[in-house]
Amino acid sequence: MVSKKIFLVFVLPVIFSIVFGSAVMNDILDKPGRELNMWPMSFSEGFSSHKSPIEIIGLAKQYSTTAPVEIQIEIDDASFDCGDLYVTIYSSSNDVITQGGYFEQCFGDGTGTIPINDEFSKIIDSPGSYEIVAEMVSKQLQTISTRGTFTVK
Repeated sequence: MVSKKIFLVFVLPVIFSIVFGSAVMNDILDKPGRELNMWPMSFSEGFSSHKSPIEIIGLAKQYSTTAPVEIQIEIDDASFDCGDLYVTIYSSSNDVITQGGYFEQCFGDGTGTIPINDEFSKIIDSPGSYEIVAEMVSKQLQTISTRGTFTVK
């Protein structure tokens, strides 16, 4: 009698939770464009098994208050061969420090570094931790983005 109560109170809810959780996860992952990424963003930069369609090139982990943050963005997706690029730097409290917009960035073959004939270069004179976000919006209004973090000392 006691073992049936233990089974009903402790074991049966665990079994239902696993079955229900698996069904929900299966339903979510069946939807187009969904994937299970078990690595946090900071770990997946160097250990990813597939290359992201957008990457920040030239971002150092640390800058001085006199050194400019200079980056380029690499796009490896043919559907984003022409579009608008936005680069934004946020402080640790999510305040916008600076933003750059580069319009009609076209490089034809679907792969390349942008901004074309320009560069993103900003000096941040306040020490702290910052996040940089690069977002590319195609002519078809599709969006891809990537982010990175750095510190200023």
